[in-house]
Amino acid sequence: MNSRRTIYRRFKSRTILGLMAFTFLLALVPLVSLLWTLAANGAATVTPHFLTASWAPVGENGGIAHAIAGSLSLLALASVVAVPLGLANGIYLARRAPTRLAHLTRLLLDVTSGIPAIIVGVFIYTVVVRREGFSLGIGFSMVAGGLALAMIMLPIFARTSEEAIRAIPRAVEEAGLALGLPRRRVILRIILRAAVPSIFTGLFLSLARVAGEAAPLLFTAFGSNDWPASPLKPVSSLPQLLFDYARQPFDELVRQAWGAALVLVAIILLIRTATFVYLRWRYSKGASIA
Repeated sequence: MNSRRTIYRRFKSRTILGLMAFTFLLALVPLVSLLWTLAANGAATVTPHFLTASWAPVGENGGIAHAIAGSLSLLALASVVAVPLGLANGIYLARRAPTRLAHLTRLLLDVTSGIPAIIVGVFIYTVVVRREGFSLGIGFSMVAGGLALAMIMLPIFARTSEEAIRAIPRAVEEAGLALGLPRRRVILRIILRAAVPSIFTGLFLSLARVAGEAAPLLFTAFGSNDWPASPLKPVSSLPQLLFDYARQPFDELVRQAWGAALVLVAIILLIRTATFVYLRWRYSKGASIA
């Protein structure tokens, strides 16, 4: 009897493991197909000249260096705005979870994260870009594009930071307070240090979410064929360049669009790999966190 039950359990276990492996491979199919399509269509276009040259008229073999610089500038500006605010929100929500204000803040963050990106672009255009009515009136610029991306990043990073900080046992904070440390020092020097790997993961997720956004940039950064020169000037970006080139009737621009798409995916992968390697080196087993 026990032998039959053991055989049945092994059969059930192997069946479930087989189904899990099958669904995992099935989920990989669209990802592998996407990467294969990008590589097949864009790899021939991605050359050193393509990556280092700026815009040029059709037929003069231009590049996308200005768009790469613009995308990195927009992501850096968005991070400068969203990371401090998101981290502050995450700390508050994790340590003041039962309060009404925390519940309201969490609800607003969840609602904001579900707003379509194009609506965020229209909102920033209304309150920052346009030069009439109730608006800052700074025009199309890197600042406006960075604010639009920061608005998309903020709820994602805040919620992931909250979960990262909440995962740290309350006993750690109580131990720090018992030693006579001020609460702010306990949070900044102990809690946040312990939560850094998860916080970095949340930062990558939020960056990956906005790195490919073109819709909000159409209403804010607007696009440019020049290198980023001023935060108050329009700036190009890889998603917007990809959107513009893919609609053109010229084969050269369509090929450059495929190349830009491949470069964009490579940048996101590079950011993720660099983050993983740093965290593995800094917070691996046996390494000192201090």
